[in-house]
Amino acid sequence: MEYIIVIVVSILFSIVLAIIFGMNIKKIKQIGENKKLDNLTNAFPENIDICKSILKKFNNTKVKIKEEKESKTSLYIILTDTITIANIRDSYTRIQTIAHECIHACQNKKMLWFNFIYTNIYMLYFIIISILTIIGIIKEPEVFLNILIIMAMIHYCIRSFLETDAMIKARYVAYDYLSENKIATRRAN
Repeated sequence: MEYIIVIVVSILFSIVLAIIFGMNIKKIKQIGENKKLDNLTNAFPENIDICKSILKKFNNTKVKIKEEKESKTSLYIILTDTITIANIRDSYTRIQTIAHECIHACQNKKMLWFNFIYTNIYMLYFIIISILTIIGIIKEPEVFLNILIIMAMIHYCIRSFLETDAMIKARYVAYDYLSENKIATRRAN
């Protein structure tokens, strides 16, 4: 019964937060879709060239770069030291998105490795505890849930630091890239 209460409270809390923050998924998607601005991106270099240029600025030329035409997610993977660029060729946000992943590639490697290893341990712990509770091996999961909550808070702190750092810096890196390469002014004239 207490699990049902926790689930209901969590759902209600999520709904309240969505209302408070005024989350409108359609509006958020519309912000990222602007045909006029998307058409301006045709003057921008290829995604891989942008990525190489930004990484060179950070003195980081060892990172592998690949472009996935079928993917909708750009990401940096510490395990392979690879930036994967999604199919964002026609998006006006692509330089900032690429800059974001380049910043991840240049962040503290110890922290990136810790995040990678810890995230996998955290997910594995969650799966194991869930299975053991469902099949009845764990009769009183409160201790395990408390450990999971502590692990979640640590995961949140590390992940939010990495993402916030990359999001804040990406804006300025993208602006510098556009200014130095005179891309925006060349297209505007």
